[in-house]
Amino acid sequence: MAAVATAPSLDDCLKLLRAERDEQKLAGLLLATKFCQGDDTDSILKVYRAVGSRFLRRLLMTGMGKTGNEKGSEDKEVYLQLSVTVLAAFSRVPEIASLAEMIDVVPLVAEVVSKLPEQSVAEECFEFFLLIAGASEQGLAKFYEPKVMDALALSISTLPADSKSLELSTRLLQLLVNKLNMDMLCTATIQGSASMVVCLAKLFCVLQNAIKFDALHMLSSLLSLKNMLLFDVLRSIPSRVWATHIRVGVTSILQNRIVSSEKLQALLLADCMMSILGEDWLLQECDFSSQKEVMPVDKFVLLILESARVEIAVLLNELAYLKYDESPKIITSREESILQKQRSLAIAFSLLEKFIKLISSGAEDQLMRESTIMKAISGLNETIGIVIDFLQDSKDHRQRKGDDLLAAVRIIGSYLAEAPHACKDKTRHLLGYILSIEGQDESSPFYSVCFMLPMLSQITLEADGCRVLASCEGYKSVANCLLKLIELAQVTNEDTGTIVLACDTIINFLNNRKNLLVQVDTGLTKILRVLPLWAVQSSDLSIIMVASCVCTLILDLTSEQVLLSQSDFDISTLESLSHLFVTSLDQKIGDDDRDLLEQQQMIISGYMRWAGKYPIISRIMQQALNI
Repeated sequence: MAAVATAPSLDDCLKLLRAERDEQKLAGLLLATKFCQGDDTDSILKVYRAVGSRFLRRLLMTGMGKTGNEKGSEDKEVYLQLSVTVLAAFSRVPEIASLAEMIDVVPLVAEVVSKLPEQSVAEECFEFFLLIAGASEQGLAKFYEPKVMDALALSISTLPADSKSLELSTRLLQLLVNKLNMDMLCTATIQGSASMVVCLAKLFCVLQNAIKFDALHMLSSLLSLKNMLLFDVLRSIPSRVWATHIRVGVTSILQNRIVSSEKLQALLLADCMMSILGEDWLLQECDFSSQKEVMPVDKFVLLILESARVEIAVLLNELAYLKYDESPKIITSREESILQKQRSLAIAFSLLEKFIKLISSGAEDQLMRESTIMKAISGLNETIGIVIDFLQDSKDHRQRKGDDLLAAVRIIGSYLAEAPHACKDKTRHLLGYILSIEGQDESSPFYSVCFMLPMLSQITLEADGCRVLASCEGYKSVANCLLKLIELAQVTNEDTGTIVLACDTIINFLNNRKNLLVQVDTGLTKILRVLPLWAVQSSDLSIIMVASCVCTLILDLTSEQVLLSQSDFDISTLESLSHLFVTSLDQKIGDDDRDLLEQQQMIISGYMRWAGKYPIISRIMQQALNI
């Protein structure tokens, strides 16, 4: 009777793997594929320790044709398939997947997938990647290296839409993106991160399945980090195809019936693209050699704007309902819902602010029809009106503190800076309230006044605007804002543009003060103490002149005797004022610089009016200027 053949055991496999000859090791590996399945961690560990990492690496190199040995070259595909299969099997054990020798194989396997192997090989390669990346921080970091990510990006962008490989690669990218933070975006990883963006952009453009939304979320997450290194690398990419891919993807999301949360993600992505490439990204004509059609510029601009406008209207309505409806079912989940709505509103507001900048720059004139521009302006007007109504509702409920309220003031201020007379009646009726709004972490109104200064500096050129500012005592808010700006400028040396706007507003207001009740409060007199000290440190003559004009007009409202009676006002302040005036008047200004000449004349006229009320200032000026 013939003996029954027994199946090879694990011990037989291990003996072959520990043998000296490669042929025996190969036989052992082929046998090992039967034992390295499922959750038999103990068997997999024994097999890995028996074969060793050096032989595995050599087998992979042979399969890739990198050994320089033509012998066995006809079996390259077999060796490659075997090495990748075994690597994937070993990596299912986290203890093995986290080893340095396994992590070091990642670039080689990335090179394999970049050469577009058979789908079965590609699938096991991506399984290997996913397991290595998930096993340790060191394994994850390996994928951010430029050569690795470049190779992966090339491969992923060519995978079939319904393949297991694409599913695995998407999970790998999600892991990489979710773990990425600002600290990890450095010179060593930035090129790889940029390659990831380019790869995801193509997936977002061409796919029409769930992975399209995965790509959208990953792109939004990556680009919303606002990392300047990453932005610079993306700008430097010669081809703008990746940007067009994102444009096509955003268009697809916004013009279809898709839930609001996904549309907000698409709007966030559009906002990020304008942060990278400028507002002109909306207007760029696209040369796109693909079956995908690119929406014309006019339609694309209006699609983005209208989508943002719809979201703003819905979010403001929902926020008001959550904040002011006292229903018990609303109260239980109110706080988290409000925070979520505020975050979403910030996205839509940021996008709208970029639209305002685009329209005001005039760059759209060459690329958009006039009818499109008029539709955009009409839409902006309508939305700003809705935002003002939201503030009116907040005022009616006696709410003046909150980051959503401050964000509303910012967007209103941005628009009114370009169109100061838009929504005129609503804005001026609410002006006092708007200037009193505080952010959640502010102890007094500051940013709300800063946001409105561009508009205030324009409406106060007319008597009607000054009357509005006087009726709500908004000039006091501007004075206090100016003091805070000067305090910050002394610490940070920030741009002086906002300070000049505050000064211009005060100058306009005081020049039109006839028939207005203007009270000399502590804010105005404090300006006399701090503004000269700040201005004389500047080498910019325009700053010195505008500061002198402010002080000149404030001195009209009081007298030296009254000022010196105040505890925080002394002769040294009068001396610093005198020095500022002398510096301003001791300038030879050319006839072609009309603004500076007018400011100098304003100072001279002011001196003529109040010289008798300020004997100390008059004496110092007369001595210095030989008047």
